[in-house]
Amino acid sequence: MAAKFEIFLDRKKQYRFHLKASNGETIAASQAYDTKAACIKGIKSIQKNAPAAAIVDPEEEAKKAAKAAPAKRGSQAAASSSAAKEKKPRARTPKATPNA
Repeated sequence: MAAKFEIFLDRKKQYRFHLKASNGETIAASQAYDTKAACIKGIKSIQKNAPAAAIVDPEEEAKKAAKAAPAKRGSQAAASSSAAKEKKPRARTPKATPNA
């Protein structure tokens, strides 16, 4: 048996669908729709758009960002250290002495 979309009414009498795998397991669940026609439209949208949908893995994106970050940090550190060299020393203020 191939995967299938199953439409049903939830407790609030709104339409939803589940995408079921060939073994009967639910592999996707929809939002709630007010009408059956809107629910079917949601299914058709997935059928049309999903084949071209990109796979985004937040963990992989974070790894890529972490690899790129050290290079940026190094250039920022170099810029901040050169800026620190250019700063003029502060004038020292005399320490307060306790009254005797």
